[in-house]
Amino acid sequence: MKRFSTISLLLLAGVLCAPAQRPAAAQPKPSPQAEQETSRFVLDVFRVGLQFTVTDRKGRFVTNLTASDFEVIESKRPQKILEFTAESDLPLRLAILIDTSNSVRDRFRFQQEAAVEFVNNLIRKGQDKGMLVSFDTATELVADLTDDTQKLIKAIRGLRPGGGTSLYDAIYFSCRDKLSKDQPMHKFRRAMVILSDGEDNQSRYTRNQALEMAQKADVVIYTISTNITRVETDGDKVLKFLARETGGLSFFPFKVEDLAQSFENISNELRHQYSLLYRPEPLVADGMWKPFEVRVKGRKDLVVRSRKGYYAPKI
Repeated sequence: MKRFSTISLLLLAGVLCAPAQRPAAAQPKPSPQAEQETSRFVLDVFRVGLQFTVTDRKGRFVTNLTASDFEVIESKRPQKILEFTAESDLPLRLAILIDTSNSVRDRFRFQQEAAVEFVNNLIRKGQDKGMLVSFDTATELVADLTDDTQKLIKAIRGLRPGGGTSLYDAIYFSCRDKLSKDQPMHKFRRAMVILSDGEDNQSRYTRNQALEMAQKADVVIYTISTNITRVETDGDKVLKFLARETGGLSFFPFKVEDLAQSFENISNELRHQYSLLYRPEPLVADGMWKPFEVRVKGRKDLVVRSRKGYYAPKI
C-alpha cells in the first residue's frame, strides 16, 4: 500500500472540503412581454416635428393658413396632425458656417459685414441663440450658442481666410454636437446658414453623412454661394442639394453687393414659418428613412417647402 506524504494529504483534504463552485448566473433575457412594452413605449412617444414655409408661385409668403388647410402623407396614408402653430415666436437655434478657405479671400471682408448685419437683425436677446463655425482645412467652433450678438459679431470680424475646405465636417459637427441638444425637438426652430463655394476637399465625413445628421437634428439648411462666375460649379450643385433636401433655399448673389439681400431673405423666411407635429401611423421602428409630404389641400397654386422625411427610431 502506498503512503501519502503529509502535503498530499493536506491537498486532498482541501479539495474534499472545498465548497463546490456554482456556475455564474446567466443574465436573464428580456421576456417577450417586456420587449413588447418597450416597443409600445417607443411607438407611443415618437413624434415627427417639422417647420415649413408656404409661398405662392411668385415666392410671396402665405401666412394665414390653419391646421385644417394642411395634410401630411406618409406611406400613402394621411397622418393626424397633433399640434400646429402659425407663429414665428419659436426660439431659434442658428448655426452660421463661414468658409474661410483661400478660395473666398477676395470677397471675405464684405461677407463678414453682411453676416454681422444678419446677426444683428435676427437674434433676439433671451430667446434665440446663434453660433459661429469657421471651416477651412479644419472645422473650428469660433463662438458657441449664445444670445449675445456682440460676442457673435466680434467672432465674425475676427475670422481670417486660409487653407482648404471641410464643409461636410462643419455641418456634421454643428448638427450633432450643438443644434440637436435643446429638447424637445419640436419646441425649437433649427437652422443653418452656409456661406461657401461648396467645394469640399478636406472632410472626413461625406456629403450624405452630413445631410443625414442635419435631417436627424431637424435642421433647415440655407446656402449662399460665393461663386460669382455665373457658371454653375459642382460646389453650387452641392449647396442646392443640401438646401433642397432639408427644406431650405439656395442663394447665388453674383455680385458681392447682393449678399446682404440674400441674408435678409433668409431672415424673412425664418419669421414666416409654420410648425406641426404628428405621430406616424403605422410607425415601423427600423431606423430607416421614411419619406413624407406636406400639402395644402386643394391649393395647387401654393408651394410647401419642408424637409422630405425623417429617420425612424430603431428598437
